[in-house]
Amino acid sequence: MEPIFLKIGYGIILLGTSIIRYPHGRRNKANQIITNRKENLEKLLLGLTFLGMMIIPLIYMFTHLFAFANYNLPVSLQIIGILLIAPMLWLFYRSHKDLGQNWSVSLEIRQDHHIVDSGVYKYIRHPMYSAIWLWVIIQALLLNNYIAGLAGLISFGSLYFLRVKNEEQMMISEFGTEYVKYMQKTKRIIPFVI
Repeated sequence: MEPIFLKIGYGIILLGTSIIRYPHGRRNKANQIITNRKENLEKLLLGLTFLGMMIIPLIYMFTHLFAFANYNLPVSLQIIGILLIAPMLWLFYRSHKDLGQNWSVSLEIRQDHHIVDSGVYKYIRHPMYSAIWLWVIIQALLLNNYIAGLAGLISFGSLYFLRVKNEEQMMISEFGTEYVKYMQKTKRIIPFVI
């Protein structure tokens, strides 16, 4: 498949996720934070994730700076990447919509925060992370470059594995046994699996 089509596919992800997230970020600025566990390590990892999923891919898409690190994937894997875009965007959208005013980019509890256990949250505790895992897998399949393609997997993977336990501990501290029961009914990122 021509690299331009793959770059356009990734551009659709960048545009789509930005459009989905913008109104939620704007609305939630007015929602008062009552617990904030955003530490320096998380700030660093959020910055690296933004770099790995947005900035480095854009540099790759519009320059030849990383051309020395290109790789070739079978067309079948590239097609899988293209086909995963729609489900990834849908899950990203649903997780934001279902979470509503409880959404935050970092580890925060907001005023009137509650456990969301309906919609996609009925099946998995972290559907937004599931969507982002799909996103970074698609990134590796569409941006056939060891730097731009893998930057998302490395940066988001680091954030996820260092953050998810802290996030769940924060929720247990805030909601106690109610959240523990919710954890027992759901999986973290893949329904009925993990």
